[in-house]
Amino acid sequence: MNRSANEPETGRHRQSPIGLDRREFLSRSAGGFGALALNWLAQRESAAGTHHRPRATRVIQLFMLGGASQCDTFDYKPELIRRHGESVPFTVTGGTVTTAGPVLKSPWKWARHGETGRWVTNALPHLAGCVDDMAFLYSMHAPTSEHSAAQTMQGSGFVIPGFPSVGSWVSYALGSESDDLPAFVALPDPVGLPWTGKAAWTNGFLPAVHQGVMLNPSAVDPVPDLFASKSARYVTAESEREGLGELAALNRLQAAAAPGDSRLEARIAGYELAARMQLAVPDVLEVQAESRATHALYGLDDPLTEPFGRNCLIARRMVERGVRFVQVWCGSGINGGAQNWDNHGDVTPGSDFERMCVRSDRPIAGLLKDLKARGLLDETVVLWTTEFGRTPYSQGGKGRDHNGNTFVSWMAGGGVKPGASFGASDEFSFHAAVDPIMCYDQHATLLHLLGIDHRQLTVRHNGADRRLTDVHGKVLHEIIA
Repeated sequence: MNRSANEPETGRHRQSPIGLDRREFLSRSAGGFGALALNWLAQRESAAGTHHRPRATRVIQLFMLGGASQCDTFDYKPELIRRHGESVPFTVTGGTVTTAGPVLKSPWKWARHGETGRWVTNALPHLAGCVDDMAFLYSMHAPTSEHSAAQTMQGSGFVIPGFPSVGSWVSYALGSESDDLPAFVALPDPVGLPWTGKAAWTNGFLPAVHQGVMLNPSAVDPVPDLFASKSARYVTAESEREGLGELAALNRLQAAAAPGDSRLEARIAGYELAARMQLAVPDVLEVQAESRATHALYGLDDPLTEPFGRNCLIARRMVERGVRFVQVWCGSGINGGAQNWDNHGDVTPGSDFERMCVRSDRPIAGLLKDLKARGLLDETVVLWTTEFGRTPYSQGGKGRDHNGNTFVSWMAGGGVKPGASFGASDEFSFHAAVDPIMCYDQHATLLHLLGIDHRQLTVRHNGADRRLTDVHGKVLHEIIA
């Protein structure tokens, strides 16, 4: 699986009777046949296969944008409660000891849930009922507490932009299971895009066909330019056929002039996929076809939970139809903490923190229950994460500042051991203290569940063998069933 992302894969293609490999033959073929088949080849032949028996085939990544507070959700610390209001010495970056405070206990009530007895606050009552299906990672940490860099790190394994997102790596490694839908789909929060915009689902240096395709189900036009404008009455079936014929001729000229350029191949694949998506996308977005009970499960009967709940339901409909990787965003990089989990000012009941909890709690719990009831959870990894955590001491009296030293993620389904846990933070939930782990380890585990050895999924780029986990990463076998 070690190859250059910019080199043609002629060694893996059968030769046609006229001496061209299949992809070149198709790209030079006249009419619709070549273009129609090219997307199928582009995605199928990008798949290098698995290294071992996979436990899962698909992924739903739930990204809580802004830095969800572990101190007010999943990381119970009696010492934090006991010493509420005190100023406490904390060791910060570089080993420097600083006194910070006052320590802020969670204003939410903690309770044990499930057979595992996991501690969860009453800010997330619906997810609290699902803890026996989850595996918690209590010792996550990040090398930065700046939003864009930390979000990029969680999404691609690097703090600097330009590297492929995890969904693109999965698409590159395994290809697509659907002829009519993309391998990798991103569903941004209806409020707006993440901190880094559309770069959050970039293909980086991988072939362009592996870039995430953005759908915004709440928008008037969920997939921009998928359909011709209503004012374009001159667009008919006949004119489209003629236009595609001209486009095929131009593509043949460009392919001959720039062999091995993946951008042209991606455009051709994208156009043909778009043609099939014109039929498939309206179906996958048609949530009205679901039962009232399903609507209630995802919170579609409540204006506050409906937008994110709709995206979670569509994520289930997508994996059900063969989409390999669905990225669902909760939070937007606009308007500060009012539209995301960046709750500097207030984490108490009635705050923006509570609003984000309410927006996501019922829909995510509904997603887990729905996947499980349909038999899809066994083959789908659900990954809940955020870019960093929050401080155990207060900011402004009722809020919390950024804290890259520790945060909590959880995984469920697809070979994940139900009720498992890994690592721990210190007694105040200030830093990862027991078995510290990073996104590399989470990504390595995710790939392992998909049947991929993260050390062997490499691409030669600018003289280096690049991989999702860089030179790091260990599979967390403790949370694998």
